[in-house]
Amino acid sequence: MKTSKKNSPTNTIIFIFFVVLTSNNVFIPLLLVESCDPIDKEALLEFKRGIQDYSGFQRVGTWDPETDCCATWVGLTCDPTTRRVIEINLVGFWDEFGVDATYGMTGTISPFVGNLTHLQIFNLGALAGITGPIPSELGKLSHLTTLILTENQLNLKHLYLVIEVIEMLELEGNQFSGSIPSSITNLISLSKLHASRNSFFGEIPLDIGKLKHLTRIDLSYNHISGSIPTSIGKLSQLQALLLPYNNLSGSIPTSITQLSQLQDLHLDHNQLTGVIPTSVGKLSLLQNLFLDHNKLNGPIPSSIGRLTYLQKLTQIQSIVLENNMITGKLPPTIGYLSALDEILFSNNLFVGQIPQSFGKLKLNILQLANNQLIGPLPRQLANASIYNLDLSYNPLKLNNIPEWIFKLGINNLTIAGAGIKGKLPESISITPHIHSHLDLSNNQLTGKLPSWIAEIINLSSLNLSNNQFYSTIPVNFKNFDYLSVLDLHSNKLSGSLEAIFSREVYASIYMYIDVSNNKFKGPLDENLGNKEIISYINTMILSNNPFGGIIPKSLGNLKHLQVLEMVSNRLSGRIPQQLGNAKELKRVLLSRNRLNGSIPSNVLNLEKLQVFDVSRNQLSGEIPAHNLSIPASAFSRNLGLCGAPLPPCKHL
Repeated sequence: MKTSKKNSPTNTIIFIFFVVLTSNNVFIPLLLVESCDPIDKEALLEFKRGIQDYSGFQRVGTWDPETDCCATWVGLTCDPTTRRVIEINLVGFWDEFGVDATYGMTGTISPFVGNLTHLQIFNLGALAGITGPIPSELGKLSHLTTLILTENQLNLKHLYLVIEVIEMLELEGNQFSGSIPSSITNLISLSKLHASRNSFFGEIPLDIGKLKHLTRIDLSYNHISGSIPTSIGKLSQLQALLLPYNNLSGSIPTSITQLSQLQDLHLDHNQLTGVIPTSVGKLSLLQNLFLDHNKLNGPIPSSIGRLTYLQKLTQIQSIVLENNMITGKLPPTIGYLSALDEILFSNNLFVGQIPQSFGKLKLNILQLANNQLIGPLPRQLANASIYNLDLSYNPLKLNNIPEWIFKLGINNLTIAGAGIKGKLPESISITPHIHSHLDLSNNQLTGKLPSWIAEIINLSSLNLSNNQFYSTIPVNFKNFDYLSVLDLHSNKLSGSLEAIFSREVYASIYMYIDVSNNKFKGPLDENLGNKEIISYINTMILSNNPFGGIIPKSLGNLKHLQVLEMVSNRLSGRIPQQLGNAKELKRVLLSRNRLNGSIPSNVLNLEKLQVFDVSRNQLSGEIPAHNLSIPASAFSRNLGLCGAPLPPCKHL
């Protein structure tokens, strides 16, 4: 039939009549309507022109202008009544390794999207390759409730959105910069604001409290500054306030404690000052409190013990306050928080003893390192089932490790610098849960290094540095299956390193070794760098041991080595040019030896090299040209060396 010229394209309908014969021989005409609105189709095809789809499913590739966009085009949803496009969903797949190419796209967002006037959901999340600005035409989408553009490369400097019905705005993981516009407070229906991992700066809009429907705010990992607006306390439905990794300053507003629905409060890694509000106990539904890495001071309010209700399923699980300047004693009321799983209070100024009430908790993690806590340790902690315990660098003056600690089932035990004396207690090796991390460094432990340590089957990290052990390395150290970090520096250990480097590979290999400042002798095995047990090592510190001999050429085979320190090892011979094959090297310290010959150019010009020191040797010749800024002191006390940064060579 002929279409009236008065009809706009949005009203164009193609009528097709079919005749249906009923059981009563009554003829009924059946009207079919073309599903795809021409304006919608045009807008979608314009969008397609700006997109390159390398998806294995070719979603945009199904958008054929000869077919029905509501019937066969992948990634679209149409309203069953109006047949207008109400959803574009082309979400990708984001994991810890990046966007899966199977779901990825590149290109820009066409302004023609603004013509999809019935669009409610627009999801281009995790496609990785969408660039350019968000078109201002999106502001015309008066029905849009959900906008998801996460994990792309959008780089709009200013964000203007005037869609009052929008409920979910997800922009995280892009390249947005500029300030958060105050106009965002006009989005009166907004319930979720996610804009983390961008480059937003400036302040949070002061009247953000106008957004009464907000349940989640996530502005983490930006450059937002200024103070937290007091109006935030008006967001009565807010369940998560996530503002970590910014530059926020000022105090925590007391109004936050009015957020009766709040479950997650993350204000960590900012510049916040002042005290924790005394009314923090009002947050009765709080599950996670993260205030770490700020400049908070004053005591922990005793009201913190009110953050639990036995009749409710939601109880606080984590309190993280580390790296502040919080003072006073640990509140015994924390022992009332029956569901508490993590206490991380390290690097503060706490004094007094650990409260006995902590023994009522079924903690997984208790970290109290670097405070001013004193002993004795409460025996009641034996009931806490602690899995990860760190009491390091407190004036505990323990003398001995309490036997009950070994009955806790601790997997990670760190009691460095706590005044422990005498021999290493064999009880460590018979704990009910085998350790993976054991750190007793900076104490006054003495005696021979016990062979039974190798019986701690799952041990992956062992740090006994800065003690007074004086034996050789037990032969059965080669029996470790999982050990990847070994730190024995600053003891009086002697003999060879054979037991360390002769381990057979079973489950894991060394990533870090520090045996410096001992009395180990060499020479080092010429094939040291060929041993599979250190094939992935990134740090090897051997300084201040009288090895003698030469630097093994095979160290150049360590493709992952970043730090090599061999200071004061009585090494002689030349610096092997093969060391230049270790392309990941960032730090090379070879000072205070007896090395001779010239400095290999390929070593001094390693691409990632940052620190290089060969002072106090017997090197000679001209220092190779290099781009690295190295002080003259790094080449000093080598009478035969010359050239920048030392005085120029005198050529005859």
